[in-house]
Amino acid sequence: MFKWYREITSRERKTFWACFGGWSLDALEVQMFGLAIPALIAAFALSKGDAGLISGVTLITSALGGWIGGTLSDRYGRVRTLQWMILWFSIFTCLSAFVTGFNQLLIVKALQGFGIGGEWAAGAVLMAETIQPKYRGKVMGTVQSAWAVGWGVAVGTFALIYSFVPEAMAWRVMFLVGLLPALSIIWVRRNVEEPDSFQRQQKEQTKPLSFFKSMAGIFRPQLLRVTLLGGLLGLGAHGGYHAVMTWLPTFLKTERNLSVLSSGGYLAVIIVAFWCGCVVSGLLIDKIGRRKNIILFALCCVVTVQAYLFLPLTNTQMLFLGFPLGFFAAGISASLGALFNELYPADVRGAGVGFCYNFGRVVSSVFPFMVGHMSESMSLGSAIGIDAGIAYGVAVIAAMLLPETRGRSLEATAAATEATLNKPEAARA
Repeated sequence: MFKWYREITSRERKTFWACFGGWSLDALEVQMFGLAIPALIAAFALSKGDAGLISGVTLITSALGGWIGGTLSDRYGRVRTLQWMILWFSIFTCLSAFVTGFNQLLIVKALQGFGIGGEWAAGAVLMAETIQPKYRGKVMGTVQSAWAVGWGVAVGTFALIYSFVPEAMAWRVMFLVGLLPALSIIWVRRNVEEPDSFQRQQKEQTKPLSFFKSMAGIFRPQLLRVTLLGGLLGLGAHGGYHAVMTWLPTFLKTERNLSVLSSGGYLAVIIVAFWCGCVVSGLLIDKIGRRKNIILFALCCVVTVQAYLFLPLTNTQMLFLGFPLGFFAAGISASLGALFNELYPADVRGAGVGFCYNFGRVVSSVFPFMVGHMSESMSLGSAIGIDAGIAYGVAVIAAMLLPETRGRSLEATAAATEATLNKPEAARA
């Protein structure tokens, strides 16, 4: 499964671990807040709506950070931006330990989200430009699996700290630990180089585009269709995930009288499933292509969700079915990094990758809202099933309309994208 690791160069391995570590730290910082929500509600007398607002604002700023961070990586370098963003979110996670009220927490978490989104974009482009084309899907999928590793570390850290520190102070200690990822910058600075394609671009570009022109570059005529379809793909992938994961615990508790989602065993199954889904998706994406892989995992998600909603399952059966649910959902997101990178030329690659992935994250919030609204006139299970089907349907349609990019050299991306867009029939081949 990991034969590719023995065949890549030392430089590629160092870049892999830098990006894998960065994404693990992303997940660690994000999941810390989710685990600390009950303690924060108690400490500051927050409502569930207040906690939801903090999560929503953080999601929006992380999306903005992805677009802006990607643009910064186009202008100043992938490695340099990666370091900036790791330092940024580490500092603001640490500062969360010193807040004394809701307003301070909201501001600090919003600023933390900016760094988390920017780190993903910079790391995705850095890895894609460094690795050999024949291994790009496998490596990008494995790097995406780092989210499960960070998630697991967050759960372990949470359990350890809450075992030895009084509950009233434990959440502050946990956020203080969030400063430790900043130490990884030292290793990145010493061991990771800018991709050759970026170095060549810097030498050839006599006058770099302004920051705002770089951000807008993904909407130029030759790339507009790719950007719109890429944004729709991100919307469908994230929308289906959030439609299910936001409401599934409520559905199982209120309509099926099951409690498995509150168990540590279920959480462990989902984390392992997410890791496996990313790795397997990475293997498949290099064999069957980007588009077919996304379509396959999206259709499997629809089938699995319907089984969850309509089969008469026990708690034990639900626990085991959690594996394919997490597995297939992870497989879609693990496909996006390779595909989005292969759609854009080097001068706007970071902006394009950051926008397409994170646009979907923000706009996907409409799907949980639609589920809640529709459930007023139908069962919650039906509302979840319909909305998840619509979201994954959007992902399938967008994938069908985008060009297949498997094996594409990133240096040839600009010419290939423009040629494909001028021949719509080629895009559907």
